[in-house]
Amino acid sequence: MGRHIVKLPDIGEGIAESEIAAWHVAVGDRVAEDQPLVDMLTEKAAVELPSPKAGTVVELHGAPGDMIAVGSALVTLEIEGEDPGGEDAGVAPEAKPPPPPSGEVTATPAEAAAATPPPETALPQRAPAAAVPRRPGERPLASPAVRRRAQELGVELQYVPGSGPAGRITHADLDAYLDTRGSGAAGARAPSRAPRTEVESIKVIGLRRRIAEAMQRAKQRIPHFAYVEEVDVTELEALRVHLNAARRDDQPKLTLLPFLLRALVQVLPRYPQVNATYDDEAGVVHRHAAVHCGIATQTPNGLVVPVLRHAETLDVWQMATGIRLLAEAVRSGKATRETLSGSSITITSLGALGGIVSTPVINAPEVAIVGVNRMVERPVYLRGQLVPRLMMNLSSSFDHRIVDGYDAAAFIQAVKVALEHPATLFMEASA
Repeated sequence: MGRHIVKLPDIGEGIAESEIAAWHVAVGDRVAEDQPLVDMLTEKAAVELPSPKAGTVVELHGAPGDMIAVGSALVTLEIEGEDPGGEDAGVAPEAKPPPPPSGEVTATPAEAAAATPPPETALPQRAPAAAVPRRPGERPLASPAVRRRAQELGVELQYVPGSGPAGRITHADLDAYLDTRGSGAAGARAPSRAPRTEVESIKVIGLRRRIAEAMQRAKQRIPHFAYVEEVDVTELEALRVHLNAARRDDQPKLTLLPFLLRALVQVLPRYPQVNATYDDEAGVVHRHAAVHCGIATQTPNGLVVPVLRHAETLDVWQMATGIRLLAEAVRSGKATRETLSGSSITITSLGALGGIVSTPVINAPEVAIVGVNRMVERPVYLRGQLVPRLMMNLSSSFDHRIVDGYDAAAFIQAVKVALEHPATLFMEASA
């Protein structure tokens, strides 16, 4: 038998360390060659590391949330048929029951029987407990377990009659008091609520840690400014409903996002400073001709932003299909590092929970993010008449180092015009 130490390899992206996301094995497990051992979290995705050899796990070097440097030990395996190489291969002696503690005396059967109290059935039946007069400030007699239970139930023991010696309150007395209070008998007090004192401590690890770090960096380094505009989406929603009713079986169901993305594709060439990424360390802005749109997606572990590449080449049906496939990939944990990087602008939406206004955080190194709020039907003056219209806000954030307020406003106004005249979404954009 020999030992083999599995070390963290260089998994790309120029990283010096990686976080343990989840173990797939435990100490004592037998593993086969290429069997997954652990998920390591990088800046972009979780990377599954397989076992280089078959063997038995004898040690795990870290817990979920720990940072491991490249080249450091991850797992120690015991390999059959290999030279132990100086490792201790001894077998621990068989465990034996520990001797009784020094000074402990074991009672004889006769002594144990004499010390055992008679069963409760041998005691004479007690009369129902009567209230024991207590002076103001007098502490009722009760065991710690009874006091803890009374606190959880919101019962003040001062008012509970005790049937034990010297008026001690028992669990049975507490039950009897609760029954009386529930029946509304005389002397019952109004129910009270027990204070909640529990504190749950949760270590911030894995994807949640990555989200926290990314949001902190974005807010620290990017001077955000928000711009909110109201959009009349009555005609757009009517078109969406019509297209869904007429779609083929092989076509996806359309949501609002493909139409918004189509509007961005048409408008962004006129505002190249918005479809950009900023390397603030090098002091270089990269303006992108392609629209690689990040789609902010909620997963069970937190918010993830997969990228729909070259949206400018897609129609609304292809966009809808791409958005659905991206959501399925990230929610199942199958998204690749390439899927989660390289966006030039991001769309975020909370759907029906979108509220009236939001201030989304920019997905660095991008310089803009467009947020969709909830659609609400309300009365609007239109051509001199008060009519019901379906209204929605676009809440967007911009990097003020790169995008001026005027340009941001003009950009969103152009998106608004495209959405309010949805027929233009299907026309080729003019040069």
